[in-house]
Amino acid sequence: MTATTDFIAELFRAANEIDKLATLEKGRLLQRAIVTVRDMRDVVGIPTSGTEADALIDIGAVAASIDRTPNQDVRAALLEAAGMIRDLRIVMDSKIEVIVKTARDLSGPT
Repeated sequence: MTATTDFIAELFRAANEIDKLATLEKGRLLQRAIVTVRDMRDVVGIPTSGTEADALIDIGAVAASIDRTPNQDVRAALLEAAGMIRDLRIVMDSKIEVIVKTARDLSGPT
């Protein structure tokens, strides 16, 4: 298995055993997942949106308030992160070229 596959499995395992994890460990896993997703997005060519629609912002919010967040929300964030990493890995492995266009690009020549 690759390091990415191992990390995805670690996130799923942590989500399934959320009650056994220390608060610090939950936070570290989420922070590591955030960095991983950002790095993979850079490699693939997906820019950070910085909007509320970016699921990574929600994961970051859970990580920032990990000591006050219910386990079910931490579990959901771990699973969301694992899914994002899995999807990005599929894109990377398929060598699909991602072309991001802005609204200006789509409106045609000016």
